[in-house]
Amino acid sequence: MAQLAIDRTGDQAISEAAPLPPAQRYINRELSWLAFNERVLEEASNPGHPLLERVRFLSISDSNLDEFYMVRVAGLKELAASHVSVKSEDGLTPERQLTAIAEAAGHLVDRQQRCWADLQKRLRAEGISIPDHDSLTSNERAWLRQLLVDRLLPVLTPIAIDPAHPFPFIPNRALAMVVELRRDDGSQINALVLVPERVERLIRLPGERGRFVLIEDVLLAVGLSELFPGMTPLGYGVFRALRDSDIEIEEKAQDLVAMFESALKRRRRGQIIRLTFSGGTPDRLRDFVVGETGTQLQDVVVVDGMVALSDVRQLITPERPDLLFPPFTARFPERIKDYGGDCFAAIRAKDIVVHHPYESFDVVVQFIRQAADDPNVIAIKQTLYRTSEDSPIISALVDAAESGKSVTALVELKARFDEERNIRWARRLEQAGAQVIFGFVDLKTHAKISLVARREGEVLRSYVHFGTGNYHPVTAKIYTDLSYFTADPTLCRDAARVFNFITGYAYPANLEKLSISPYGIRTRLLELIEAEIAHAEAGRPATIWAKLNALVDVGMIDALYRASQAGVSISLIIRGMCSLRPGVAGLSENITVKSIIGRFLEHARIVCFGAGHGLPSPEASVFISSADWMPRNLDGRVEALVPIDNPTVHQQILDQIIEANLHDDAQSWSLQANGSWRRLIPGEKPKSAHIYFMTNPSLSGRGSALHGHGVHNHRLRIFD
Repeated sequence: MAQLAIDRTGDQAISEAAPLPPAQRYINRELSWLAFNERVLEEASNPGHPLLERVRFLSISDSNLDEFYMVRVAGLKELAASHVSVKSEDGLTPERQLTAIAEAAGHLVDRQQRCWADLQKRLRAEGISIPDHDSLTSNERAWLRQLLVDRLLPVLTPIAIDPAHPFPFIPNRALAMVVELRRDDGSQINALVLVPERVERLIRLPGERGRFVLIEDVLLAVGLSELFPGMTPLGYGVFRALRDSDIEIEEKAQDLVAMFESALKRRRRGQIIRLTFSGGTPDRLRDFVVGETGTQLQDVVVVDGMVALSDVRQLITPERPDLLFPPFTARFPERIKDYGGDCFAAIRAKDIVVHHPYESFDVVVQFIRQAADDPNVIAIKQTLYRTSEDSPIISALVDAAESGKSVTALVELKARFDEERNIRWARRLEQAGAQVIFGFVDLKTHAKISLVARREGEVLRSYVHFGTGNYHPVTAKIYTDLSYFTADPTLCRDAARVFNFITGYAYPANLEKLSISPYGIRTRLLELIEAEIAHAEAGRPATIWAKLNALVDVGMIDALYRASQAGVSISLIIRGMCSLRPGVAGLSENITVKSIIGRFLEHARIVCFGAGHGLPSPEASVFISSADWMPRNLDGRVEALVPIDNPTVHQQILDQIIEANLHDDAQSWSLQANGSWRRLIPGEKPKSAHIYFMTNPSLSGRGSALHGHGVHNHRLRIFD
């Protein structure tokens, strides 16, 4: 976009580019996130997915929206209430963002309810139904009454509201029923029934295996008469509250664990930021709850359908495998098998990359377990951001510490919604004798690193694992991530320096290969982008490929805009939020952005630069990372950017993983310049990256089968 500027002297006219206004340069990150969740919801209507998997996508979209409100919207509401004038990068005040979010989220909720109505019809056709309380048979009512007496009465608490029984606290995400009752004497009273979180929302009825009933319909069918004997219901409604769940960190906290335990208690009592009612709730009861909870009217939502659609995931059982994705068993890397399961021998022979979930996360567990059991291992250092409830990684570290090995564990307490679990793990590790570090007060440690020091004869050799995903064996079955194992002395020294930084606060100024946030990744990436610009200006091939979960950092976006304007070809695969506008004339016409949403959650962060040779090329610079391109990752977390120099690993990442993602048209969406997303129309032979990797072993996974073969001979076989 250009404008004609007239020289004041009248001697000449010059054309100069007018900078685009913020709204035309950037997409609002909150609205971009809602657009991502719309793509997730779209999979619930995808006829190519089995029916119960579509139900799962619907549940995920609703759960995502809950977390978005509890964290992002809560933060914006706090800014608005504080009258903070800070604007988003696209120029919106907190108030205007909240207005835009409410409109977009309202459309999303309507789509969710329509989707659920459609899915219920399809479920009924498959013998799975959820009858309401009026449709229950007499036998079912009798069975439910006994169930209520035996299992539900001890955990359900009826609360009649009067001066002696004040309105109770409504826990975050808790389901509740509000009821208006008439006593025998003709007087009326309002009452509540809170459903504890651990009580299942959907109860399977006896007989037909696919018949379920909602807990609120159990209450209406048989529960109210048991809970409030002698009273007549006059009206009822179901509601649920979402509360502000962000945690503020006190930089001068003397005891970080104690501070978090206190903060977690405050979170449970955070301000209500969204109060959702079922559509049939009488106005008088809705007003009663709103008034008693002090909820602002703009935070009240009424849905024409089921409250808390995230609970529909309870319909997903293994009893109907015909309605689920075909079973998939992850492969254990052949390279490790070639060495009899000895991880250290395999890594010592050659670097290994493992592509999860197509290749099993068990190899990461085995690496830590072998280190714990090996008498020659003298030290293990480990970062832990998120892990599972029964983590085999933690168990191995505990065993290692109890056996006398030096174990240092960085347990990140600031991993949102995993804080309580991480506190439990930290205490268990401390009891075993491990050195437990909680990182920095003002920085999250998000890097995924395991470092093992092993005595081998007269040599002390180190082995390191870098990951793009968490040390979480459950999510590793559904998240696409990379695990990189190496005994490269340089990377091992760098990993040791990073751990020393975390434990000793002294920034490692002498890193040899690794770059880390908050001081080095941004600088390194900008240098690499500027190098591509120089290649383009010199007439050499200039290309950037990047696969990220989010791209919202303005500094990085502006650098990509400069690269596009210089002629650099840029292909981005961004799963979620993207504030960059691709395809804008004079700004970003050389940039394309796509998003892949499918069976697995795309999670790996990979960045590739042509280095004057274009892409793909054996000479390209390839990196894996724990960091997305967001201010929090680049400036507010400890993250790692790991260069991939080993030719075999370089080939697999560049010529297989990135290529397959770029070619995918079965589960891909394309970002348009106006901020909308368009689903790609598959060709005659749809190309699915997920199916490709489920059915094709990775290069390193083939083990000795490829020994002696050129490592760059396989790129053109993708989707042939």
